[in-house]
Amino acid sequence: MPAIATAPTVRVLIVDDSAFMRRAIERLLNNAPGITVVGTAADGVEGAKRALELRPDVITMDVEMPRMDGVSAVGEIMRTTPVPIVMLSTLTVAGAETTIRALEAGAVDCVAKPSGLSHELANVGERLAETVIRASHAKVRRRLAVMPLHPPMRPGGPAREGVAAQHLIVIGSSTGGPPALTQVVPHLPGDLNAGVLVVQHMPAGFTAALAKRLDSMCPLHVVEATDGQLITPGRVLVAPGDYHMVVGRDHAVHLTQTASMHGVRPAIDVTLDSAVEVFGRAMTVAILTGMGRDGAEGAARVEKAGGQIIVQDEATSVVYGMPRVAKEQTQHALEVPIDRVATAVVRAYQSGSHLPGSHLR
Repeated sequence: MPAIATAPTVRVLIVDDSAFMRRAIERLLNNAPGITVVGTAADGVEGAKRALELRPDVITMDVEMPRMDGVSAVGEIMRTTPVPIVMLSTLTVAGAETTIRALEAGAVDCVAKPSGLSHELANVGERLAETVIRASHAKVRRRLAVMPLHPPMRPGGPAREGVAAQHLIVIGSSTGGPPALTQVVPHLPGDLNAGVLVVQHMPAGFTAALAKRLDSMCPLHVVEATDGQLITPGRVLVAPGDYHMVVGRDHAVHLTQTASMHGVRPAIDVTLDSAVEVFGRAMTVAILTGMGRDGAEGAARVEKAGGQIIVQDEATSVVYGMPRVAKEQTQHALEVPIDRVATAVVRAYQSGSHLPGSHLR
């Protein structure tokens, strides 16, 4: 009788300076099917050393630790022993901002760190296990130190508050998305006469820090979206974690907590399905790195309405799932490396911006 093939077990290294938290996370992950904890480390220095010794499939990494913090440890590991890293962070402003820097340094995902309360540990266990499994599919590469960024030059001229955008750009991303977004959003021009929506799969509490970080890098203004906020030219609205971002007939975004789609909230398809009813062919969509199929059906609807679709290529995607399915579901999606996505988006917008609703091709 032939042997039944089984999925390989994901080997995990836990890095956390709390002995209690190391034991708690180890129990949670060892109880999850398909995951085995192969080691633990008490700080970033030990974590980098154990990563080299154990060669785990995934590392869970605390943010605040003595000797070497999580951001520095991610940078060291990505320079020496590249491996998918999931950040565990407290839901404080400082913790969220540090987590965003760790994602820029090469970590692929993040989870809100539970307190020591037993019911919180149980609640986070399934979410952490799902994130670890998803991270195990990520394609990571050795990374060099990131050069410091110069503050953006904001465009002059009158503010465009209260003026509804006539063209919409939607950028969707998931695993590996934050660093991909830093290669796209900051390269959109400050005089862009279009509204921009960003839907990044990310837990509640982290998207405000993501928006703040992008804003510090961009000539455009970037903010976390609020309910009823008008979509205006030259402003980027980031969907808050745990909320779908719906585009209304009033050209404003509305936040809902209706059921998750594709297992996520916010979902790119929710935003695209509503946006195409309002903007029609005056839309440009970019689907970046991520697992699954979120954004593919919405992209197909946008293309059918006359909009243009851009997808990140496989070579530069941390996970080539969402871009691949979006390309398969559409007829004329343009596939480009991440460093050419912004240029492709701008060209698509410029080709169709002379008339609201004009065809983009």
